[in-house]
Amino acid sequence: MTQVPSNPDAVRAAPCAGLRIGDPAPDFSARSTAGDIRLSDFRGRWLVLFSHPADFTPVCTTEFVALARAAGDFARRDCALMALSVDSLFSHFAWLRMIRDRFDVEVRFPIVEDPTLVIGRAYGMVAPQDNDSGTVRTTFFIDPEGVVRAMTCYPANVGRSTPEMLRTLDALQAVDAGSVLAPANWEPGDDLLQQPSALLDDVFAAPGQTDWFLTQASPGKPK
Repeated sequence: MTQVPSNPDAVRAAPCAGLRIGDPAPDFSARSTAGDIRLSDFRGRWLVLFSHPADFTPVCTTEFVALARAAGDFARRDCALMALSVDSLFSHFAWLRMIRDRFDVEVRFPIVEDPTLVIGRAYGMVAPQDNDSGTVRTTFFIDPEGVVRAMTCYPANVGRSTPEMLRTLDALQAVDAGSVLAPANWEPGDDLLQQPSALLDDVFAAPGQTDWFLTQASPGKPK
């Protein structure tokens, strides 16, 4: 039941151009381990949509264990998790049963089946000529308006960092709370940066050489 409604021509063109930060996340409906689901049903809250190469693979298993254990951390940030792979719904079920029995953790966020690669191609996760998603490990941070705000992509042999996913989400939410910037290595509670002035008078009036463009704002709110 995987469907990408919208414009079929636009969907076919998407993998060529790929999604960019600021683009609307393509809507879709599909079967998942949490029942039939539509991406647009998650509007109004943050969503992390991430793909994995295949069920019953070592790196993906460690990722799902880590994300299931951190699901409450995402929920406290009003963020849902959604996974995607080409494997069938029943393969997902069998894998999740193995994860529960082996690691004593239940994966309750939805895992979408995408056997025809239509969703992966709409998101630019899979090249048009590819027949499988063996190299796909992509993450999309989608805001409450359904806009792609950040993306990461890893090779199949390198797993994601759950703390970095949470840090990215924290930073996106912090900069949305005001006209501020998140500096390198920013963590919740650290100082943010003010937006630089676009006025030449402010540049000349600044007391220090960098004060007009590199100034701390109030600390970010800890999570």
